[in-house]
Amino acid sequence: MHKTTVGKPKQKVYHRVHELDRVMELQKKPLLILNLKSIIQSQKTESILLRDLEKEVGFVQKWNYMAVIEKYHPIFRVVGGEGSRSPPAVTLSEKAKKIASLESEALVQMEPVLVRNLKKLLMLSVDCRLPLETIQSIATELGLPSDFKNSLILKYPQFFRLDEFNGRVYLHLENWDSSLAVTAREEMLPPISDAQLKRGKKISKDGNFSGPFAFRLKYPIGFRPNVSYLEEVQRWQKMEFPSPYLNARRFEAAADPKARKRAVAVLHELLSLTMEKRLTSAQIDAFHSEYRLPARLLLCLIKHQGIFYITNKGVFSTVILKEAYDGSNLIDKCPLIKFRDNFLALMGRNESSSGISPSTSEYRILT
Repeated sequence: MHKTTVGKPKQKVYHRVHELDRVMELQKKPLLILNLKSIIQSQKTESILLRDLEKEVGFVQKWNYMAVIEKYHPIFRVVGGEGSRSPPAVTLSEKAKKIASLESEALVQMEPVLVRNLKKLLMLSVDCRLPLETIQSIATELGLPSDFKNSLILKYPQFFRLDEFNGRVYLHLENWDSSLAVTAREEMLPPISDAQLKRGKKISKDGNFSGPFAFRLKYPIGFRPNVSYLEEVQRWQKMEFPSPYLNARRFEAAADPKARKRAVAVLHELLSLTMEKRLTSAQIDAFHSEYRLPARLLLCLIKHQGIFYITNKGVFSTVILKEAYDGSNLIDKCPLIKFRDNFLALMGRNESSSGISPSTSEYRILT
């Protein structure tokens, strides 16, 4: 009598990249510092009583902020208390105030970038409109000010319009701008020489290919694809596909490989429009219907792990555009990110340094 065994489900290996996991780890204290800076600056006295901090951030988070205040004396200064007639309060140090004063200049430089990116965000949608709440859900990641509805949208009536539809407020694009219908992927394409075209006939060991429809791939160190896999990747890299800025109603992603590749390009473009080239999975999913994203979005991201990286570090699962990072460092920085880096330099240590090895590990996903 033969024994029967229950077959195990097929497993796919997803390789962790510690340097990209560190992107989320490294942002924890900077986020506290920048948020506390904003809280202090929002007060009329440009200081906040320590006893009032709990009202702003909650009881649990208050202790994290207190630890930051105590540790980073070059940024924060406690005044009053201990013999003084006034209760203890926290304010910015003189050096921090000086650097913080440069933020207004960075915001001025950001405005045309934000207007451009908002227009592109709307152009990616099927009707050139998005629910205002969807945009609000990624406002911080885009670099939008908290009052962007009044300070930005209403300032440019020639570009944007707010309308209510089925009980929801939508942001509409007033006029199509064909000059913006070019993706970040296309803008980054290098000129192709005859020698590169000849080399393109050979199978690339890293999956990269010189061509007008190719994506930049960055596979992790531990990922060693076989020849048949690389041949499949090269066929995919060569395959032409419709622009993300063409209306998605014209394509059925479930049935057409070219439409599926277009969906990858839409995700790539969405991440490219954010300041740090990353969004949480929930934030991406909010664009599902307007962008006609794949029904099995997670599997799409996992399949294209040379383009996207999913990290579970931090509070939420986050999708990172791999080509935007060199190790844990963002390559291209907008004026607001540059200002924040300058301010956070007052922390007095190199945030990019860590004892974590840059090697990769892997975990298995059951399918």
